[in-house]
Amino acid sequence: MSTSVPSGVVPGAYDKAPVIELPDGHRAWSGGDAWRHLADLLEPGVVLAVDTYPGTDLEALCRELQAIAPHASLIDVEQAAARPTDEIDALIARDLTDDRVFGVLSHHTLDEFYDAGRLAEVADRVRRADGPVVLFGWGATLVPVEVDVVVLADLARWEIQRRQRAGAPNWRADNGDEDQLRKVKRGYFVEWRTADRHKRALFDRIDFVLDANDSMPGAKLVEARTFFAGLEIASRRPFRVVPFFDPGVWGGQWMKTVLGVGDESNYAWCFDCVPEENSLLLSVDGTVVEVPALDLVFRHPRELLGERTHARFGAEFPIRFDFLDTMDGGNLSLQVHPLTGYMQDVFGMPYTQDESYYLLDASDDAVVYLGLREGVDRNEMEEALRTAAAGGATFEAERFVAAFPAAKHDHFLIPAGTVHCSGADSMVLEISATPYIFTFKMWDWGRVGLDGVPRPVHLDHALANVQWDRDARFARDELVDQVTEVARGDGWVEERTGLHELEFIEVRRHWFDDVVPHDTRGTVNVLNLVEGAEAVVESPTGAFEPFVVHYAETFIVPAAVGPYTVRPHGRGVGQRLGTVKASVRGTARDD
Repeated sequence: MSTSVPSGVVPGAYDKAPVIELPDGHRAWSGGDAWRHLADLLEPGVVLAVDTYPGTDLEALCRELQAIAPHASLIDVEQAAARPTDEIDALIARDLTDDRVFGVLSHHTLDEFYDAGRLAEVADRVRRADGPVVLFGWGATLVPVEVDVVVLADLARWEIQRRQRAGAPNWRADNGDEDQLRKVKRGYFVEWRTADRHKRALFDRIDFVLDANDSMPGAKLVEARTFFAGLEIASRRPFRVVPFFDPGVWGGQWMKTVLGVGDESNYAWCFDCVPEENSLLLSVDGTVVEVPALDLVFRHPRELLGERTHARFGAEFPIRFDFLDTMDGGNLSLQVHPLTGYMQDVFGMPYTQDESYYLLDASDDAVVYLGLREGVDRNEMEEALRTAAAGGATFEAERFVAAFPAAKHDHFLIPAGTVHCSGADSMVLEISATPYIFTFKMWDWGRVGLDGVPRPVHLDHALANVQWDRDARFARDELVDQVTEVARGDGWVEERTGLHELEFIEVRRHWFDDVVPHDTRGTVNVLNLVEGAEAVVESPTGAFEPFVVHYAETFIVPAAVGPYTVRPHGRGVGQRLGTVKASVRGTARDD
């Protein structure tokens, strides 16, 4: 089929680089100015530490530091004091497991990766130094010496993955040419968790933040007060994170055509709201500085999430919105997600990957595979799956799995343990829990990945979690388009569309052609404009500037916002608009 642009929607209106404006009085330094500003701090006797997130280009950082401070003593703390790679590998081996994709959530702290005696030797070198000293690397602030200036060199997880795809290794690992899935596993389960613990503890010590997402010669620098001011602003007004798009073997053409993104042959995924992976862009006096969106979650969890949601999840953003594009593409893999107990026992994760598919668009013959066909023989299905996985007869999905027609604005609920798959020629807004790599593929239609390697199938994990009583009747009665009208007013209707009672996310849909009242009621809201060209989000009290959103854009409304309104704006005036809004069930003040 050919993808068409919805009426009134302008291709490219979707904002791929949303910014948060900081007020006057803040400044950012870029490129040479940034490095010269750091150089000006290096007076005799000054100790400056550049503590880097793993994935930072240390060689490039060292070159810039050498250029600005030829008179200073430069010490690569990683080279000087980190444990040998084989010791680190042995330390984290149990967390990594032998699997390509899945490990166990690490509880390591960064000091475990360092030799305390060698750190003390570095401290002695600092004390004996004649002139200024610059310590750099992940863990530079672990050196037991008084540091005068602390710089946090920070970057987003997605940028780290880009670099690894281009051949960068994991931290202090000789694995540049290793399977990308294994690199991500090492980051997801060990390095990023350890780095985030270290970074959170460092926040109250930092003087500057260095944006390490770009090349080091063009890096941007802000004072800590500016960094924290940006996070404070974001915690009290609607905002968007920076989306990223990725091709895949089943990817489609909808996002390219409708959103006007990229030049890849297809796009399969877009992480439109996954703060674990995405960035925030802070506009500081005309300079745009990129920081991980997770920094906001860590710094202002209560304002962002609300007291009840924070009490349940801690400083973790529990709701994920992403796009799955199969328009003119192929089926997703047939899959299932782990039950909560399995997630905790096997992977050490506190909650599971509950999901739902909201259809932004679909062809006339689109389907969603959901639940098992009635009367399926469990042993027969398992045998057919294992035969297919071993390279034997193709798995006949339609023989075992129920398929439901899928139309625009349908909502399919997918509690963990339910077999499912989005079919070809669909554009899915996936509204789900944040854990995002815990997909147990059962059948991948005989395909290989873009790298030419078969994509991993995890039948043992999958079969341990399939809920065999979730058949077509169960899906029809409890999972397919469970829409109930809950309220209406002048120019708007509110509907509940899910999720299932076994899932913790509540989703409400509003159809409107006039002003719609909303209230966070003390918990974070995540919304997407699923119909209509443009809307504006406003505060009844003027607490934040009007915030304009375009078709298919996901935006976050922090719990601290309280009452807000959404109404048609610009090209959306005169149209029937629609939003879907997700929140954590049981955390709103009036629940």
